Amino acid sequence: MATFQASKRATTLAPTIRTLANGVPTASRLNLTARAQASEHDHGHGESAARSDVQPRWSGGVAFSSAGLVSKTVTTTGPSAPFQQRFLHTSVARKDAPEVPDYSKYRTNVNSNRALSYFMVGSLGVLSASVAKSSVSEFLQTMAASADVLALAKVEVDLTTIPEGKNVIIKWRGKPVFIRHRTQAEVEEARSTDWKSLRDPQSDEDRVQKPEWLIMLGVCTHLGCVPIGEAGDFGGWFCPCHGSHYDISGRIRKGPAPLNLDVPVYEFTEGDTKLVVG
Repeated sequence: MATFQASKRATTLAPTIRTLANGVPTASRLNLTARAQASEHDHGHGESAARSDVQPRWSGGVAFSSAGLVSKTVTTTGPSAPFQQRFLHTSVARKDAPEVPDYSKYRTNVNSNRALSYFMVGSLGVLSASVAKSSVSEFLQTMAASADVLALAKVEVDLTTIPEGKNVIIKWRGKPVFIRHRTQAEVEEARSTDWKSLRDPQSDEDRVQKPEWLIMLGVCTHLGCVPIGEAGDFGGWFCPCHGSHYDISGRIRKGPAPLNLDVPVYEFTEGDTKLVVG
């Protein structure tokens, strides 16, 4: 009675075996059309469909040996070329793709919040304007005159205490003020001068309100020195710092000073017996 023996052999080829130009391993009796078997994870390809998440398998055919043996060779080998295994199948069009989530309930209603937006913008504008006004006001107050200077904004002088032909010096806003009770001869001398030919042309009538009272700032118009009264070449005032000479009307007659002595704002009160400067 004849005996029949069959053997089944599984061989795993190393990646260093001989391969074709396209990277497929070559060996005797390889069936290159064979694919991996289907399973429950085949993503719906069917029994004969190819698997994309496993490496391919090549199966050899049936061979009979001289001893009557039958052999069937199954070969699984890794590619020798660069290979990236896909775990997500994208060759089939997606069905029932989920739509973009609806975020409409989280969106802000522009029409309902417009009034609030206008209110916030208006409030910030008013607040910014108030802060700017306060800052500017405080800055201007720092530049204003101090309390002691404001207290001397007006100075009152009793004219009955000044004899004729004498000078009195008072302090007004930190500056000296000359008050001269002129005699009739001094008034005539001041008005007889040809004032049109002077360096700073000005008539005596334009410099005084009353002929006998001459009120001027005692500050030299050259460099701010204080002139000396009843001195100089013209019987008025003389600045010893740089040699400026002023006449009995306070007009510059000689020296480097360019202008006449300034006349402040003043007025007479109480029947011309009081002088208020400022």
